[in-house]
Amino acid sequence: MKLLLPDTIALSPQLPEGWEAVVVDARAAIPAEHHDAAALVVWGASRAHLASAAEQLGELRLVQSLSAGVEGILAAGFAPDVVIATGAGLHSVTVSEHALALLLTLVRRLPEAAAAQERHEWSAELGGLQPLHPEDRITTLLGARVLIWGFGEIGQTLGPTLRALGAQVRGAARSAGTRAGFEVIAESDVLAALPETDVLIDILPATEATRHAVDAEVLAALPDHALLINVGRGATVDQVALREALEAGTLGGAGLDVTDPEPLPAGDPLWDAPRLLITPHGAGGRPVGAEERIAANLRALAEGAEIAHVSSR
Repeated sequence: MKLLLPDTIALSPQLPEGWEAVVVDARAAIPAEHHDAAALVVWGASRAHLASAAEQLGELRLVQSLSAGVEGILAAGFAPDVVIATGAGLHSVTVSEHALALLLTLVRRLPEAAAAQERHEWSAELGGLQPLHPEDRITTLLGARVLIWGFGEIGQTLGPTLRALGAQVRGAARSAGTRAGFEVIAESDVLAALPETDVLIDILPATEATRHAVDAEVLAALPDHALLINVGRGATVDQVALREALEAGTLGGAGLDVTDPEPLPAGDPLWDAPRLLITPHGAGGRPVGAEERIAANLRALAEGAEIAHVSSR
């Protein structure tokens, strides 16, 4: 059986017996000689590539995404009997690193320090004797009340690091309970929890239900000193409401690795919002353990076993 690998990343998975791998252009339609493929790995694929796969791969049984989000794959219209597996977990460490970097950059006021350095100014405001917990801003993660909205594998990877730095960490998910040793509240209780939240970390996927989940009401419910970090999807945040909150001083700061749309247009006023740090969707982009995931799911497919991280349609 044939496995199609994308040319956007170097991959050499250990294939089960009877499988062969072919590298194809992930930005173009799939050549006719490969329409017999039984499995397809997706990473950085164009719409044309996905449409070609959905329409022309008549023997296709598995689409293995290396991204946690599979919105584009689902939109391509694959047949119902084609299993779509997400890359959940492949970006947990790198996205957690980036979320932490955004958060600490804001907490320790590194943008202001960089601006002072450019002015050749030894800032007395930023250095020297400082209160640990001023009323108007977060200056340390010690005792900081952090709510991670979207408490999946990334949130469960990030949570212990934040806890080790002294933060009080809770998750929010569709149902309440305990996950990975952390209290998790139901999404229906998020709004009530926000007044007692210092840091809101958004790791939500992009769905119709989560569009603008972080809206004006959510931002208004947070304390004025609170910080927002988004390493989920740009569509989950109402960017107009975010800009207005930052300009009004009713939000302490924000760090975004994702926007809506992407790339964020050069003329978008969000670029100029105060106390806002934007990075160009750089948190992931380096799937860790991709080859092992591909090999394991091909074995499961061949053996009729359970495939890991199947997407619900």
